[in-house]
Amino acid sequence: MKQVKMYGLGGQGVVTAAKLFAEAVAIGEGKNAQSIPAYGHERRGAPVYADVIFSEEPIKVKSFVYDPDYIVIFDLAVLDKGVDVMVGSNPKSIFVINAECILTEYPFANHEVYYVGARGIALDTIGSDIPNSAMLGPNSTGHCAVFRFYSDIFSVKFSLDDKVCQFL
Repeated sequence: MKQVKMYGLGGQGVVTAAKLFAEAVAIGEGKNAQSIPAYGHERRGAPVYADVIFSEEPIKVKSFVYDPDYIVIFDLAVLDKGVDVMVGSNPKSIFVINAECILTEYPFANHEVYYVGARGIALDTIGSDIPNSAMLGPNSTGHCAVFRFYSDIFSVKFSLDDKVCQFL
């Protein structure tokens, strides 16, 4: 079983990304998957997180993720808002960060970290700072692969309208 915790701000598509991620794993890979959203103040800019659990075996628990294998941070501003992204992490937890680089004072600086310029990708592609699709990319390529790229594309096309999908 693999567990993913996604952090971001309201309006950045964190909950949608978790749902798409789970659908991609379930539909495209034939694995068992579930997404679990969690809302704070439920307003744009407020901290939001969502969890994804996926496994070859049936998932017998429906709960938040407490021991994440992957931690995906859509916006480092969650740190300034008091969100502890290190909760439940362990030395093997892998971080995927929406940034060009990180500072050594960030709490995850000593972990395996992958960077994504998701804000720039989203602005260039859809003209809006909604980085969810760009953040799913690193989860499907490179060292932190957790499902194949075609599953990601299939799920996005399955869930979004044709106007958005023309950018893929």
